[in-house]
Amino acid sequence: MKLINEEIKAKLPKLFEQDGKGLNAIAYIKFFTPDSNWIWYATEFDGKDTFFGLVDGFCKELGYFSLSELENVRGPLGLKIERDLYFVPTTLEELMK
Repeated sequence: MKLINEEIKAKLPKLFEQDGKGLNAIAYIKFFTPDSNWIWYATEFDGKDTFFGLVDGFCKELGYFSLSELENVRGPLGLKIERDLYFVPTTLEELMK
């Protein structure tokens, strides 16, 4: 499975389009490692490689992450990062709880 396709790219706001919304910004995609507790929630995408969103790993923080890194990272058991096919768009405020 590809982490992102053309349909998803079209739905994602461009970088900075949700700027100013703070925690009311919407995360549209959830990526996760099936063999660890790391999760990436994408709120914006530059259309090529860079996402902005919430990263939930050692702690929860907002920042940039790249598609190319997600495609190349493996979890502790060697499993690839996946996209949650059943994720419902959610505000960052809800995800920060």
